[in-house]
Parts: sequence; structure tokens; C-alpha cells
Amino acid sequence: MMQMTRRGLLATGATAAAVTSLPRLAHAQAANTIRIGVMNDMSGTYKDNTGPGSVACTQQAITEFGQQGFNVELIFADHQNKPDVGVNLARQWYDQGVDMIIDVPTSSVGLAVNNVAREKNKVNINVGSATSDLTGAQCAPTMIHWSYDTYMLSRSTGGAMVKAGGDTWFFITADYAFGHALERDTSTFVKAAGGRVLGAVRTPFPATTDFSSFLVQAQSSRAKVIGFANAGSDTINCVKQAAEFGITKRGTKLAALLMFITDVHSIGLETGQGLVCTESFYWDLNDRTRAFTQRVLPKMPNLYPNQIHAGCYSATLHYLRAVQAMGVAAAKASGTEVVNRMKAMPTEDDAFGAGSIRADGRKLCPSYLLEVKSPAESKRPWDYYKVLQSTPAGEAFRPLNEGGCSLVRS
Repeated sequence: MMQMTRRGLLATGATAAAVTSLPRLAHAQAANTIRIGVMNDMSGTYKDNTGPGSVACTQQAITEFGQQGFNVELIFADHQNKPDVGVNLARQWYDQGVDMIIDVPTSSVGLAVNNVAREKNKVNINVGSATSDLTGAQCAPTMIHWSYDTYMLSRSTGGAMVKAGGDTWFFITADYAFGHALERDTSTFVKAAGGRVLGAVRTPFPATTDFSSFLVQAQSSRAKVIGFANAGSDTINCVKQAAEFGITKRGTKLAALLMFITDVHSIGLETGQGLVCTESFYWDLNDRTRAFTQRVLPKMPNLYPNQIHAGCYSATLHYLRAVQAMGVAAAKASGTEVVNRMKAMPTEDDAFGAGSIRADGRKLCPSYLLEVKSPAESKRPWDYYKVLQSTPAGEAFRPLNEGGCSLVRS
């Protein structure tokens, strides 16, 4: 199997150059080559949560798939968290022979790329975007949503906080599709449990690094819980600045509604201890997750994999198995048919174990409510989480008939 990795250029002006530099393959070679494009944030807010780690885990899946009678080529590029860059990149990639695009964090970009994939009848596996709209009103026959979404996060983290007494909330929300969806879904769970939302403030994305004024507003509301409807460096800065202000010492709880183990590493256990979050993957869950992590660590030596990284591995492996089952020619001819085959096949890998994909494109897996350990509780590198509870795959995500996906028969 041929495995070619080409560096995605980071500057906007260089994106087209990165795409047009894709090598022209001989007709016979092109007909027997599957091209996979990892599109994500390689340099900004979500770099550690997606970025090179997603590329490494996608490559790991290609390596493990091995020699199966066709070639696989991997490329990647930075969408800079800009929908227009993502759309232009997706169009050029698909037009130049990319068969599947994967990852695509930042919900505004993910939703935009989803439309291009639908138009081109090409496969789009979204791992990095959180918005549950991808399997709701914006579902598409060419798209699968892996690992997590705002409904799952809200149900697990938000629900647990309310049960623990956090019945009044104030949201600090990233002002774009992801933040809006996360605030919306969490508010629904808070209110359903008898809680109240006292207020919210929208923060410019991705231009905010100083959250002090927003934290002051949140504290002034006297809410028992401040919910951070953001991610990446935004969440890291919010938690660190809240600690500097001594907010938690006054009894206010912080809810990091989307936090990854890579964020915990940046925050540090001294500051992050006691924070509660939800992920669908933790490297130290069981023997299989530990084995996968040990295999991929040489490719990402400064990070341990999170649910996005693991999702890119899991999704790529399942996609390649579907291609093998269909044949390369059939797989290249129709993204819809590939996605249909992926939905018909059970999923199975070391990162997530056994699973399935629903008609709306939602990949089902358990979710885990996690608490960040104290420094004294952590016994080895990246030993950061205690598992508080798990939610079975069939209950973790929004019920199939409630999302409004046009692919679901009433």
C-alpha cells in the first residue's frame, strides 16, 4: 500500500498551492488509489485537540489496514477555522480526486464542508465539529458524525452538574455555530431538570484571549454554575483566569462543557483538579485503549490521543473496510453508497470497541463523565481522569426521531 503524506500549507494564500500540488497519477494508478484528506486547525485555537494528532491517528489507521489490494494516499491542510477556506479547500480536493475528507473541527466550517460533500456526492466524516445539527436538520447522505456532539456533552456533563445541585447557570459562549448549539442543548437539559439559566454572554471567536470581563458578568449573576460553551485555548484561558480570580473558592462551580485531555494537560492538575467533562474516549479506559495509545504515541510524541484523535483513527479504519467490501471503483463512484455501506457494517476497533452507525449518520458509542484528578492522585504521565459514570451508546446521543434528519423515516 502506498502511503504519501503531504504537508498542508498554513497561510490562506498558500492553500490553493497546497491543493494544486497534488501529484497527477497515471490512470491505472488513480483508479486503484483512495485519497483521504485531513482538514483541521493546524495552527490555531484547536491545534492540540485536532491538528497533527488527527493526521497521526489517520495515518495509524492506514498503516494498520495494511495491504488490501489498493493504494491509500493521505494529505492534510489547515482550514484556519474559516468556513470560506474550508469550502474552497473541500471543492478543490474533491475535484482533484480526494475521495474522503475527515476531521473538520469548528462547527461553522464543518457545516459548510458538509454541504460541499453533499453536492459532490463525496464522503465526509466529521469528527472534530461538535454541533448536533450535523445529524439533525443539516444531515446528509454523504456524512457520518463520529465521537461526540453537543447533545451528548450536554446530557452527560450538564445533567450531572444539575443533579449535583448546580441548578442555576450562566454561560460564556463562543459566538459561532458550535457555541450556540452547546449553549442551546445544555440549557435544554438544565431546564428539563428543574434548573434555571440566569444569563449568557457571547465572546468573539476566534479573537478572544482575555475573558476577565465575561467572568465578572458571570460571577455577578450569582449563578451556581458557570458553563463554558467553548473549546480549546478558549476553555483553557477561561479556567485559568477563573482560578486567578478565585471564583471557585467562593463556591461557584465551573462546567467545561467541551474539554479534552489535551486541554487538561495545558491547564495543569493543580488548576484543573475537580473539573468535570465528558469524552467518548480515554486512553486509560481498558487494555484496548491503552494498546492503541501505545501504537500511536511514536507518531504524536508530545500528546496523548483524545476523542477527536481516536475518532479519526476509528473512522478511517471503518471507511477503508467499507471500500474493501465494495471495491475501489464503486467506492469512488458514489459517496452516498460508501456511507450506506458504512452504516450497514458494525464498527469495531481498539479505540471504541464495538459500535454502529445510525440512519442519520450518528456513530454510536458510550460516553464517559470524567473528573480531573488532583496532583496527588495522578501516578504517571497523562494519568488525568477519574471515570465518574458512563452512558451506554444507545442512550448517550439524541434519540433518532428527535433530530429532524430527512434521512430518518417517520
